[in-house]
Amino acid sequence: MAYTPIRDITAAEIETFQTDGVVCLRGFFDAETVRTLQDMAEENTRNPSPMAVDATREGKGRFFGDTFVWDHHPPLRQFIFDSPAADMAGRILQSDKVNVIFDQFLIKEPGTSTPTLWHHDQTYWPVAGDQVATMWIALDPVTAATGAVEYIKGSHRWGQRFKAVSFKDQDLYKEDLPEVPDIDANRDRYDFVQYELEPGDCTLHHGLTLHGAPGNSSTTQKRRAYIIRWAGDDVTYDPRPNLQPMLRDPGIAVGGPLDCDLFPVVRAG
Repeated sequence: MAYTPIRDITAAEIETFQTDGVVCLRGFFDAETVRTLQDMAEENTRNPSPMAVDATREGKGRFFGDTFVWDHHPPLRQFIFDSPAADMAGRILQSDKVNVIFDQFLIKEPGTSTPTLWHHDQTYWPVAGDQVATMWIALDPVTAATGAVEYIKGSHRWGQRFKAVSFKDQDLYKEDLPEVPDIDANRDRYDFVQYELEPGDCTLHHGLTLHGAPGNSSTTQKRRAYIIRWAGDDVTYDPRPNLQPMLRDPGIAVGGPLDCDLFPVVRAG
């Protein structure tokens, strides 16, 4: 695949990310790229890795996820290293260096009632620092009905880390942190943003931005997303008990930079 950035990230987009904790970047990935990522999503669904999780809870449908998919799909590795994605993340994070923490497919099949619980990302992972962001690339039209993600603007600057919320095993995460507030019972207290997306659009949100998503109520439309977790200059290795499983031990020192085969440097300087 050959990749050409459509344009530069603007100062206004950087400011939106810094202020709101999320920014929407439209049309950065062309139709050919989207088709490749869609094909990889379907292949990965048919042949999931040992890291795959069925996050479907009560109700109907299927909420599928798999992580570190670049490790066994060469086109995804090429995308991570050769596409504009890492440069986009570096510009938004205002970071000279960009590491990939991991990538992921998240797929809600039509008629999936399982919501994405309110959470923020960073407390799931063995990393510390401010320059952590998730890139969420839409592979299908995404609407409120199909499960568009909602974000609480400014929540990344509350100065509060919340306990990771398990999507399956309720006893998995035991870190001594407060529970995520009951967002839905107190919606008048928060400032929400929800982006409807076309294939090739993406969002970047900060590792501490609270977000959640409804199920996919469409009877025909999948909600497929390719997701990349990025880290910048100030991010260090911070392993703690009962975190989201990583593919393997990275073999790096606690408090050291992420630079290793598991969390490779994609852009430097």
